[in-house]
Amino acid sequence: MSLDHRVADQGWLADLRASLADDFATQTARLRELTELNADTGDPGEAHNQAALLVVTRRNIEQITGALNRISDGTYGACEKCRQSIPAERLEALPHARFCVPCQEKHNK
Repeated sequence: MSLDHRVADQGWLADLRASLADDFATQTARLRELTELNADTGDPGEAHNQAALLVVTRRNIEQITGALNRISDGTYGACEKCRQSIPAERLEALPHARFCVPCQEKHNK
């Protein structure tokens, strides 16, 4: 099924929105837990792990929020650089994708 048909399928978008909302709730709870467990154990390795988990969790929340915003404003599934449709397979694997693969590769350089 092409992206255009999938994005136009309101049922598919509703399911995606619900899944992303669940992921958002999970990541928000994780962030809350990580920030509440901010006790200094005196172990530099543990502090480093905690900091890395906080960074990853915050990034996940930002990515999920971005995808939800794009669904709401009708731009979900369009590459932010070239405006071409992002392949459905990419969005299935990476629901928060903002760029098609060629533009993502250019963006990473």
